[in-house]
Amino acid sequence: MPTIDDAFPSKYLKASDLPEEGALTLTIEKVTIEEIGPNRDRKPVIHFYDNDKSFVCNKTNANTIAKVTGSRDFDDWGKKTISLGRAEVEFGGDMVEAIRVRIRAAKGNPANPPKVEDDEIPF
Repeated sequence: MPTIDDAFPSKYLKASDLPEEGALTLTIEKVTIEEIGPNRDRKPVIHFYDNDKSFVCNKTNANTIAKVTGSRDFDDWGKKTISLGRAEVEFGGDMVEAIRVRIRAAKGNPANPPKVEDDEIPF
C-alpha cells in the first residue's frame, strides 16, 4: 500500500525512514556543505556508504557526532559509524518527530569502526 513517503520521496533521511524502536547505524562516507530549504541555508549534509539517503545535520546532532568521533572537523568523520534514532522534539511550539544522533551505537564503538578501504563499501 503506498504511503505519503512514497508519493513525496526525498534524497534526505527523515525520522519516518528510521525504525520506530532502536536506531539505524550507518558509516559516514563524507560531509558536504549544501544549500538547504527555501532560504538556501548552508548546512552540513552527511553522506553514508550504506544508505542512499543523506542526513541534513543540525547543530545539536553535529555536536553529538563531534563527541562520538572525538573531532569537530568534518574531514575526520569519514569512515566513522553513527547511530540515528527517532526523537520527539519541540519545534515552533509543537512536538514533532526528528532524527537524533545516539551517543551509543547499536553495537561496537562508533569512534573505532572496522577499517574501511577507500574503494570498499561496507555492508
